[in-house]
Amino acid sequence: MKILGVDPGLAAAGYAVISAQGNNFSLVDCGNITTAAGKEDTDRLCQIHRELVEIIEKNNPEQMAVEELFFNKNVKTAIRVGQARGVIMLCGSEAGIKVAEYTPLQVKQAVVGYGRARKNQVQEMVKAMLGLQKIIEPDDAADAAAVAICHSHYQGNKDKWGQIL
Repeated sequence: MKILGVDPGLAAAGYAVISAQGNNFSLVDCGNITTAAGKEDTDRLCQIHRELVEIIEKNNPEQMAVEELFFNKNVKTAIRVGQARGVIMLCGSEAGIKVAEYTPLQVKQAVVGYGRARKNQVQEMVKAMLGLQKIIEPDDAADAAAVAICHSHYQGNKDKWGQIL
């Protein structure tokens, strides 16, 4: 199954498409959608939409996972990231893809086994799980890959529990 993971942001939204077959993962595509700080927010949101639609069309993922917004002391930043998340989720919905959301704690728990893991620990586990020689760059793309892996783990467990019940 192909899963598109997204680490939302207005300045930089990381994305990663992975192929998941049970606990075997491979990286299909990854990168950042970067918008210029000097542009109007509406133009930046349109750019995110346009580029993410292209990524979805290119990679044809079956499911999508988006990281939830963590608590942010800067309300203005939180609102802007929330707007970007809305556009990102809209892209998945428009494409007919199931969209799931995970907290940073859930992502760390699923990838590292410890919800308070440090960023470098998550990046090293993503590298190992995807069989890569080096850590994914930029960081936002690595975070997106972790979100996709998290979704695969949660889906696998959901499927197992569904069979038992």
